[in-house]
Amino acid sequence: MSSLSKLTIAAALVLLAATKTGAAELPFATQTATAAPVVRTSNFDGIVEAVNQSTVSAQISGRIMEVRFDVDDVVEQGQIIIRFDDTRQRASLRRAEAALSEARARVSELATEFDRARKLLAQGTIPKARFDAVKADFDAARSRLDAARADRVQAGEQLAYTQVRAPYGGVVTKRHVEIGEVASAGQALMTGFSLDTLRVRVDVPQQYAETLRRGARAAIVFGGRRLKPGALTIFPYASASSSTFRVRASLTEKPDGLYPGMLVKVSFETGRQEQVTIAREAVAYRGELVAVYVVGENGAVSLRQIRPGRELPDGRIAVLAGLKAGETVALDPVAAGIYLKTAANGRP
Repeated sequence: MSSLSKLTIAAALVLLAATKTGAAELPFATQTATAAPVVRTSNFDGIVEAVNQSTVSAQISGRIMEVRFDVDDVVEQGQIIIRFDDTRQRASLRRAEAALSEARARVSELATEFDRARKLLAQGTIPKARFDAVKADFDAARSRLDAARADRVQAGEQLAYTQVRAPYGGVVTKRHVEIGEVASAGQALMTGFSLDTLRVRVDVPQQYAETLRRGARAAIVFGGRRLKPGALTIFPYASASSSTFRVRASLTEKPDGLYPGMLVKVSFETGRQEQVTIAREAVAYRGELVAVYVVGENGAVSLRQIRPGRELPDGRIAVLAGLKAGETVALDPVAAGIYLKTAANGRP
């Protein structure tokens, strides 16, 4: 705005402020500005994060035969995302199953012999040493059966590792391997995150840390909406470089268009203070000018610039500067402006 424009507005305000009339004759409703305790908030930038985000690694070594998903693909929980060559694992499983069958047959054979030896020992027809030998063979066979069962489980597990499955439903963000590549155990295969559960990470100055720990309320602002977060997690230490405390706020709902990595505003209630408040409809917006029509004790009506604060939950506006508690303002700025212009032109 130019200096000439500012002077013009100032001159107009002075002229309008000089216009007086009786309060009883005002053709518009008025309201008295009141001082009330208003919640003080502090706003910070937060980053959206996925709670479930991980990199799937290989559990075995082998050649990759198939990669079923790529970046930006949506994967359901349990779906096969990568398949290894399983020739060696299937052969190991067949050997384990054959060994298990053999061990079962041996235990069954020795169980019959052990039962017969136990009866003969009770009748006194065989020596105790013979019975002990049969029992030892039977116990050894049962141990070999247990080992064969364990080998069968291990072989089945190794075969299952040739098919890498998604631990949860989500979106693929990075693919680390290609078809035909030989991967080693522990090598990263695919990275992704879930969109089902999100949270917001925000760093706050240390002077607010104790207030937040005492249970300060918070709101996450995105797309014109104020989202109420779930639990707040406050890290028990400050950053050595910035002296800020990291706070995580879980999201209980996920609005459309919100994705990990996006920037949102996080608002924390950090105290209360007395502020002058008026009805929202009493505020007049004239280009860059934000003002109210003030009615003086002698009935004088004037347009006064104010510095508005935030809108309160009950629809009132907090006034940071330009108005005092107890002053009267017009509830209809349009009607007050017309009335003031008419009065300034000498027409009652």
